[in-house]
Amino acid sequence: MKFLYMIMACLLWTVTLPLAAQDESAAQDLSFGFGEDLVSGGSGRGPAVSIGGEVKASVSGFVDDFRDGADHTRLGNIFSGRLTFTAEGSRAAAVINLKLAPGLIYYDEKSPVYLDEAYISAWFGRLDIEGGLRKLTWGKADSMGPLDVINPLDYSDLSDLSDLMNLKIPRPLIHASLHLGRFSKLEGVFVPNFEPVRFAESGRWAPEQFASLSQLPPGSIVRPDTTSLNYTQAGLRFTTTIGGAADIGLQYYYGRLTTPAVTMTAAMPPVVTFAYNPYHQIGLDWAMVLAGFNLRAEIAANITGDLKGSDGAVYNPSLAWSLGFDRGLVWGIKTNLQCNETIRLLDSEVGGNAQTDIEAGTDITATRITASLSKKFLRDELEIKASVIWEIESGAALVMPTLTWTKDDVAVELSGGIFVGDTGGLFGQFHDNSFVKAAITYTF
Repeated sequence: MKFLYMIMACLLWTVTLPLAAQDESAAQDLSFGFGEDLVSGGSGRGPAVSIGGEVKASVSGFVDDFRDGADHTRLGNIFSGRLTFTAEGSRAAAVINLKLAPGLIYYDEKSPVYLDEAYISAWFGRLDIEGGLRKLTWGKADSMGPLDVINPLDYSDLSDLSDLMNLKIPRPLIHASLHLGRFSKLEGVFVPNFEPVRFAESGRWAPEQFASLSQLPPGSIVRPDTTSLNYTQAGLRFTTTIGGAADIGLQYYYGRLTTPAVTMTAAMPPVVTFAYNPYHQIGLDWAMVLAGFNLRAEIAANITGDLKGSDGAVYNPSLAWSLGFDRGLVWGIKTNLQCNETIRLLDSEVGGNAQTDIEAGTDITATRITASLSKKFLRDELEIKASVIWEIESGAALVMPTLTWTKDDVAVELSGGIFVGDTGGLFGQFHDNSFVKAAITYTF
């Protein structure tokens, strides 16, 4: 915890020091000796404001519903979209991203619009500062890497897993970056509270564990208040390039595991308690091009409070790694492959009391392979793509074929999702939720 408070103090220092500068001479002092050209002077011009985004019209349906007839079939909300407002001046920029969707569920409330991101970025020489509601990406992996820990993911609807940034839950944070030369950077982040990974707790996308909890009497589920400073999180990350060829990163993060530690009393009716274990993460990532392969790798040690492995209410420490690449093949076919795995440490101590150990009966590893093949035709206007997310231990998978035609700023897409495998896996339990979707999108 002392290290965490040191990080917090450093971040607050980097924020308050630049803001104390009120005139041009002070602004020049904040160039940290890197030259006045890195601090743009006040030109007196107003900020440049721009608006962008996309509008989408789509229909989707579930294969099982079609079989049951028109009375059981719903095509969903046809309209969705997003708007991005950006105002940029000589020393700062402000961004507001809005998501638009009728009946969108956000924090258990339905709304046609909500804030996806809203933040300000300020530049002081080689020091950049951001603050607000933000989505950040740490690590080199293409998707869901072990070092990308700042924003939890939203799995409340598994019909669109192709866009990782869309899955991320925005978090209030302060982010500072200090550029140390042309190829090196030191980052710090401070997140004042905590949000777990999100699953649907009712409806067709609710996992079996959460669906069973909805049957309990009111008041049987106890959840902590994660908005207090007791759930503060913070991290440091250093990135650089070695020899102009290999990019590496080192990071430390103190936070909470986004998967809840769920315990249940033996009383009737039972009381279910959710807890989110604190942990320290030390990680390393690496990326380079080798023999035509764009290689990416990450490895992390997640150190929880259960250093003996015998505390049934706390997750064991673990190692997590990711290895992936993308490469062009013959006939213009492109491939992308990534393997993620988490390995539980001190596994021999798990399950001493199967009734109270939250990890009893689970596999020592959790392995997921994400792969895609794509090919473009007709002057790159037509793309055929097949993607799969495969959970090795359960044998369950989600297969996603996609056909996309793009003309300038308009895209027409026909896609689907097929859930296969054992019902014990995340994807296998949704075998009745295989779907098809058609959409047209205008981007502006």
